Amino acid sequence: MNIAGMKLLIVEDDADFAATLARAMIRRGVEVEVAHDAAEAQTTAAGFVPSHAVVDLKLPGESGLKVVEQLAAQAPAPAIVVLTGYASIATAVEAVRLGARHYLAKPADADEILAALLRDQPDAALEVNPEPLSVARLEWEHIQKVLNEHDGNISATARALKMHRRTLQRKLDKHPPKTA
Repeated sequence: MNIAGMKLLIVEDDADFAATLARAMIRRGVEVEVAHDAAEAQTTAAGFVPSHAVVDLKLPGESGLKVVEQLAAQAPAPAIVVLTGYASIATAVEAVRLGARHYLAKPADADEILAALLRDQPDAALEVNPEPLSVARLEWEHIQKVLNEHDGNISATARALKMHRRTLQRKLDKHPPKTA
């Protein structure tokens, strides 16, 4: 892996995880800056000009997708990896459409993240899960898709799903179900 000259922006609201990842990347010879929300990411990116970025999907305030969009609009645009504990097909597709290079589900270690940051070609050898998604996972994916279509607005999403807003919030507060 060639990491010479890599300038990595880590956008992660979990301060402990961000610090651990930053230390791991610094030990590998990467120059690192950390931001904990979208506004801080924008300010840091303007002065630091990252070549690569790791962006958490779920940030306080604005979504990590907004950060991906803002970073991808910079010249030169950094290679972006979205990292999340709330992985869904809808957010993965949207992240890539907005400019992310890869999308990783937590937990991911520093080596996996670094490999994703450096990989610039698609992987046709990626294994396809032979099992269909569970009903719970299909529901989660559908909710994420509709939430994304309503720009993260919980009330509008609940109306579109014909679901009580509090019920939707409870479903969103839970971790996503396993894929199979």
